[in-house]
Amino acid sequence: MTHVPSRIQPGLARNPAALLLTVAVLLSACSHQNAQPSTVTEASRTIAAETTTLSSSRQQNLTVLPGTVVSSNQVQIASRLMGYIAEMRVKEGQAVKAGELLFRVDPTDIQGQVAQARAGLAQAQANLANAKADYVRFGNLYKAEAIPRQQWEQIQLRYQVAQEQVAAASAGYSTAGSQMRYASVASPISGVVAQKMANAGDLATPGRPVLVIEGQGRLQVATQVPGEVFHAIKLGEPVQVFAGDSTIAGTIAQAVPVADPMSHTHTVKIDLPATSGLESGRFVRVGFAVGSTAQLRMPQGAVVNRAGMIGVFVVDEKGVAHFRLVRLGAAAGGLVDVQAGLNPGDKIVTSNLSKIENGVKIAGGNRG
Repeated sequence: MTHVPSRIQPGLARNPAALLLTVAVLLSACSHQNAQPSTVTEASRTIAAETTTLSSSRQQNLTVLPGTVVSSNQVQIASRLMGYIAEMRVKEGQAVKAGELLFRVDPTDIQGQVAQARAGLAQAQANLANAKADYVRFGNLYKAEAIPRQQWEQIQLRYQVAQEQVAAASAGYSTAGSQMRYASVASPISGVVAQKMANAGDLATPGRPVLVIEGQGRLQVATQVPGEVFHAIKLGEPVQVFAGDSTIAGTIAQAVPVADPMSHTHTVKIDLPATSGLESGRFVRVGFAVGSTAQLRMPQGAVVNRAGMIGVFVVDEKGVAHFRLVRLGAAAGGLVDVQAGLNPGDKIVTSNLSKIENGVKIAGGNRG
């Protein structure tokens, strides 16, 4: 920097305007001395790279809901009797055959009912025997006109009532005896024990499932969908089933029109292909296509990460690249949804990104 004299000439001291002008000239001289010869600017650099012009397209809106893989041939096994489970013969995952014993319920209560019904039948039969004997004896007396008609009619009615009582007691005994069959519960189908909800010693009650058995059959996905999704889908339509990193094509097989009064959702079941590779009980997600919107998508390979900032290089009308931040959505098939930061018609760089810097010129072909 040029040294500025510390002494001011007397003429300049008496003329303030001249003094200011002199200072300005000296500062300008310093500035020119500090300026170095300019190197080649970034804007003058040219990098060969491919570009593509963005355009929007109609994309289906996916509503993704949770679901569970189930067998289409599933049976819930419950006891028809109330009683404690005396013996459990199976465990989860065990294969069973049709007719195979699954569990037994303590039949003590039923045995008491059978004994009581047997005693009632014996008493009714004894009453019938007495009524029949009177019917025969008084019948002969009535024929001999030894008894009045009214007494004969009473004997006939007693005999008829005794017959009906025997029939009722016999039916009760038969019913009580048949209950003994339900103390031993067998599998109605061949399959695998998928779930066990009770153990030996637990109380079994009618209508409360004890076991779930899944037979050989196709697999389905069961899910609950809200009303707006239910009214937008149809039987036979394809849906996407997401299991981990895999996407499986399913088909809507059942749609229950009555909504659950608590959750206000509808049960929908989706058939899976035989080659799905899924197992019963697996958690999956189901994507229902409900409507479509204009969506801007771009090649996933155009995305760059610079110092933790996600963006792309946009080429202006002069061919200069500018880094622009973007917000991205779902990615599939090598493309990624653009939620913010870009517009249809923007030209972005798609190759040689490691050499691209903000402000360089791009030379190369446009892939569309």
